[in-house]
Amino acid sequence: MSINQPIRIRPALAGDAPRLKAILQDSFESTWLPALTSAAAARYRAEDRGARYVEDSLEAFRVAEIAGVVAGFVHWQGDFVEGLHVHGDHRRRGIGRLLMDCAERAMAMEGFAAARLETDSFNVASQAFYLGRGYAEQARYPDEEWDSGFTTILYVKQLDRGRDPAPE
Repeated sequence: MSINQPIRIRPALAGDAPRLKAILQDSFESTWLPALTSAAAARYRAEDRGARYVEDSLEAFRVAEIAGVVAGFVHWQGDFVEGLHVHGDHRRRGIGRLLMDCAERAMAMEGFAAARLETDSFNVASQAFYLGRGYAEQARYPDEEWDSGFTTILYVKQLDRGRDPAPE
């Protein structure tokens, strides 16, 4: 696949579910698994969390598509980014940036003054990404989802809700 293919952002479709599950599995294996306890990893697999997440939230996802292949997705509710995932084969190509642009623009249009999201302290790459986008750390607290001794970091970014165009 050429690196110069255009990236299209669109709502997720039911037919995207298998690829979205594969993206989450890739994120789990490359980012989360090395940091999780074996018990937490086993729970994730037994509960099939990635598949359940896709099945429960698919219609709220926006996907990035390159040459017909879904390369990543973003999911937000209100002013909170629930998830941003880009498959390892497509990272460092601006896909995460475009997906976050989409989410932040939508939140601003909905009237939210700020966007919020969480990441964990071990995920240095995501921290750098969000800090580079203007997010600032608001709080740290124990991560209760994974029960692996992680610290969750809450990030917040003020949104530009735009100005009304000048009267003509």
